[in-house]
Amino acid sequence: MIESQLKRKEAIEENWATYKKLMPEIADAYEPLPQEVYKDGSIKSKHKRLMALVGALTNGCSACVLYQTGEAIEVGATVDEILESCAVAVSLGGTMAAGETARVIALLKELGKID
Repeated sequence: MIESQLKRKEAIEENWATYKKLMPEIADAYEPLPQEVYKDGSIKSKHKRLMALVGALTNGCSACVLYQTGEAIEVGATVDEILESCAVAVSLGGTMAAGETARVIALLKELGKID
């Protein structure tokens, strides 16, 4: 059976929430950074999320791939923009990025964004 990317993402988010409850001092130190980094500035939030997706894909961070794909969609990234970002990652990261790109495709399918 193929793993549901949505369920995996939900489990990661639940476990991160538990970690933050157990380690509030770390959460309090960490949480403001991404909130600041990913807001619109000279570079729009959507483009920052797509850049983060490329980084996640090239580093093979499956949790990051799922999170950044979801966040990119939330801030208005299109499927085509996500797929082009995946192409950049594959160009940079080769097989590792290609393998994680398959995770993006699975998530987009589950979300009903592609067939």
